[in-house]
Amino acid sequence: MPETATHPIPDRHGQNLFTTDQELQRLLALYLPDDLRRHMLPHFERLGGLAGGRLDVLAGIADHNPPVLEQRTRTGLDLQSIVKHPAYVEMERLALSEFAMGAVSHREQSFGWQGKMPPAVKYVLFYLFVQAEFGLCCPVSMTDSLTRTLKKFGDAALAERYLPRLVSLDFDELAQGAMFMTEQAAGSDIAATLTRATPQADGSWLLHGDKWFCSNPDADFAMVLARPDGAAPGIKGVSLFLLPRVLEDGSRNHYRIVRLKHKMGTRSMASGEIRLDGAVAHLVGELGRGFVQMADMVNNSRLSNGVRAAGLMRRAVAEAEYIAGQRQAFGKRLADMPLMQRQLDKLRLPAEQARSMVFQTAQALARSDAGEEGAYALLRILTPLIKFRACRDARKVTGDAMEVRGGCGYIEEWADPRLVRDAHLGSIWEGTSNIVALDVVRAIKREDALPVLQAHLHALLDEAALAPAFAQALRAALARAGALAQTAAAEGGEVLARQAASGLYHCASAIAMAWEARRGGSAARLRWAQLVLLHRVLPRDPLAIADIPADWTAAAPAGVPAAA
Repeated sequence: MPETATHPIPDRHGQNLFTTDQELQRLLALYLPDDLRRHMLPHFERLGGLAGGRLDVLAGIADHNPPVLEQRTRTGLDLQSIVKHPAYVEMERLALSEFAMGAVSHREQSFGWQGKMPPAVKYVLFYLFVQAEFGLCCPVSMTDSLTRTLKKFGDAALAERYLPRLVSLDFDELAQGAMFMTEQAAGSDIAATLTRATPQADGSWLLHGDKWFCSNPDADFAMVLARPDGAAPGIKGVSLFLLPRVLEDGSRNHYRIVRLKHKMGTRSMASGEIRLDGAVAHLVGELGRGFVQMADMVNNSRLSNGVRAAGLMRRAVAEAEYIAGQRQAFGKRLADMPLMQRQLDKLRLPAEQARSMVFQTAQALARSDAGEEGAYALLRILTPLIKFRACRDARKVTGDAMEVRGGCGYIEEWADPRLVRDAHLGSIWEGTSNIVALDVVRAIKREDALPVLQAHLHALLDEAALAPAFAQALRAALARAGALAQTAAAEGGEVLARQAASGLYHCASAIAMAWEARRGGSAARLRWAQLVLLHRVLPRDPLAIADIPADWTAAAPAGVPAAA
């Protein structure tokens, strides 16, 4: 349990990260059907308790004891293996087996609930888990995404052969997934892929080439991009393949892990380089459509990156809030000092923005998968928005939250350094900030996603029934952000992509937060929405005092309950 407030060094360890998060519980009431919400509460509570206690301890141990690549067995057999610390293996069991995080979206029954779970349930599990352990969430997310891609594009025989292990919750049976895309000359530029694929008489393919960044390199299955012999150059010549680690006869497939990467963060989880030496693989979907099919998996992973960034920020902010509430200096609590109150607000805003965008994007994913008109376009723009902005915000929030703890925050005994190191991953993997901001522009140009996003946000504003002046300020800001995004999507406008993506994200999150505040009765959330608009969207004189305008807080239209 947390130490008493009489000790001068506050320690939040032992708190339940779910039951102490009142805003999350308010949001669940808005975004989940009530019967499902009530059914999942005990599971969220259990995971929240683990994340604040045992799981956090395991994460710290695994972070300080990274995996090791062994080339041979002790008897000299040439069988590579990655030796993982028992703490990491126990976290694998919790994530993949007990909490079904890699399979919950693909099972007809989970946690005793009959029927498919909506994406929001999965992302709440990730949101809680990642507050303790970030590294493992990458393999778990890739397992979920690989399963989705195989179901969506793989032929029936391939799916029938491999899906049972991917959706299993038996820890001794279940399979993990990965994706091997990146090459030394082909990072974000998939058209430069050099890995070759040669067809075989039995319908399989043999892969030859090197893959440069491969997380979870000993996964049971990986999705791999390769260029079939004789295929056209460029992106249209790339196809997608499923690569099993073990062949049908029980022997190892023909590829080697060349080495493991020595990374800044996510140290608990192995990332390595792969050399394919005639590795047996199976075509997924159509020849020449590899990038299009892989894009579905990448977008799913990008959304997961945004969720993980939101979780990291929540952990960092909650730690800072706890310290400020317990730590005494100069005869008073830090939380009672006006400057600290202001700094905590600056941490909360991006964390709460990301949280709202998690739920909004999860809702769009559910609607898109259900075939609802316009939902895919909404999902296509929300996904790169959250990946771009939340992942960048997490780097600053985790660093500034570390400062609240003072000197202890710089010590590796605490979670703060791990949060800072891990936070830098999100804005690099699955597309750097430039690539993802340009994907926002691509969604506008190819999917006509901007008017769909604007219509969605105007509908939220109509439902929220805010103070007229605040509602008008939000509508005006959204119109300006939309105009900037249209300019970015025009010929020669890509230099504005990051600015346009940030503008859309800040407007979308402020509107979503205001809607949530009115529907859920949270005065704090309404204030945060107002601060987002004031400090992250509207022009501001850095030498002026910026207060929330009085008419933004005026009474809402009659008939609408005010935020409590």
